[in-house]
Amino acid sequence: MGKREDYIRWDEYFMGISKLAGMRSKDPNTQVGACIVGEDNKILSIGYNGFPNGCSDEDYPWERDGDMLDTKYAYVTHSELNAILNFRGGSLAGSKLYVSLFPCNECAKAIIQCGIKTVIYDSDKYAGTPGNIAAKRMFDSAGVTYKKYEHTGRTLNIDV
Repeated sequence: MGKREDYIRWDEYFMGISKLAGMRSKDPNTQVGACIVGEDNKILSIGYNGFPNGCSDEDYPWERDGDMLDTKYAYVTHSELNAILNFRGGSLAGSKLYVSLFPCNECAKAIIQCGIKTVIYDSDKYAGTPGNIAAKRMFDSAGVTYKKYEHTGRTLNIDV
């Protein structure tokens, strides 16, 4: 008997983990997950969008519209930054970031600064917005490659 042939590819595995991490987010509108992977295909860190440690999701707003201090935007930490901040070892230089939503310009700065060299994203729903254009411009200048995740059409089911 030969080896199993229907195992998932690395990209499917890491994007799946990113999406699974995003399911931890309590944001009622946007759930984003991120997974940082070393050059040896080992997971280095994971993150999802949510409030900083010690800031209760019962005490802060989830609204999208209104005065800045009455919306989530002043308080939520994005999944990419959470994954970077959650990392507890050496260096992220040369690593890959799998993320379910293309990074904003603020996360792009952190991605560049910590040495991540490749971003694989699923959705680019904010394409063409100023923050998205700025992120891509910085990635291009800094030599960070980015590519859209190629869906395989496979459905993964997990019983928990």
